[in-house]
Amino acid sequence: MGPFQVNANPAVVEEIRSLSRQMVRAWGFMGGAFAGTDLSPSSVHALIEIEKGGVTARDLGGLLRLEKSSVSRLLRKLVALGDVAETTGETDGRVKMLSLTAEGRARVAAIHAFARRQVTGALGRLGEGEDRAVLEGLRLYSAALQGRSDSGSAPIEIVAGYRPGLIARITEMHALYYAREHGLGARFESLVSGGLAEFCGRLDSPCNGIWTLQQGGNIVGSLAIDGEDMGADIAHLRWFIVSDGVRGGGAGKQLLDTALAFADQRGVRETHLSTFAGLNAARHLYESRGFVLAEQHVGTHWGKELLEQSFIRRRK
Repeated sequence: MGPFQVNANPAVVEEIRSLSRQMVRAWGFMGGAFAGTDLSPSSVHALIEIEKGGVTARDLGGLLRLEKSSVSRLLRKLVALGDVAETTGETDGRVKMLSLTAEGRARVAAIHAFARRQVTGALGRLGEGEDRAVLEGLRLYSAALQGRSDSGSAPIEIVAGYRPGLIARITEMHALYYAREHGLGARFESLVSGGLAEFCGRLDSPCNGIWTLQQGGNIVGSLAIDGEDMGADIAHLRWFIVSDGVRGGGAGKQLLDTALAFADQRGVRETHLSTFAGLNAARHLYESRGFVLAEQHVGTHWGKELLEQSFIRRRK
């Protein structure tokens, strides 16, 4: 299948369209004041791009997706207002370099302040951790609208060890995904956060390790090997998750292989993991790496009745 999901849920499509219209109106794109100014949206966007430096009129057309004539009219207005200055390029006299005047810099500073207040106010109405969900969703959707996969926007690397924010981020990824896909709630999130916090206090032990997938400075996947909580000579594979935008690209397999290589180097007799029925893609991945279903029973460990499963990978 190509990059477009031809089988997208029609109800989801219509809901996204409706929400997009609401955001456009909230942002002021329908007319009137925009970003606390009397400028048009295109003018505000132009000032922000020019602020970055090294921008020509041609560059501006590509960045804003405007025709040459539209860019010319926009720039004439901004120059007349005293916000933008044009200078001749050093190597090509036909090229006009754009820069902000002192008045322009003051106006852009006010635009940024207005926008930050708007975003901060909106995020303040959300629950704890939901700001990250908004960020990830907007990033994925923006990339898709531009016709590219988010996984290609920045390289993904596997990073070993703790980093600030790791406990909160991994907990958030688990809580949001399993609430959405399997209806798990507060008990599940508490188990993840409490267990992960306790484990991170033991990372100085050489038999314990944690790895994250990182993309553009953000954690987009995780996996840990706990070499202590199940007894000697047993590695416990825990907190394996990959974000929606990365899943299916092979990064999860590399993450799992990294953790299993760590367990093998430690010479453990067995590697165990606990999960529940219905996670078919994950189970296929586990079984491809030598895990075998050892036990299953109906239980409520994660906060609702599920067919809980235990898998074991024995050292060859």
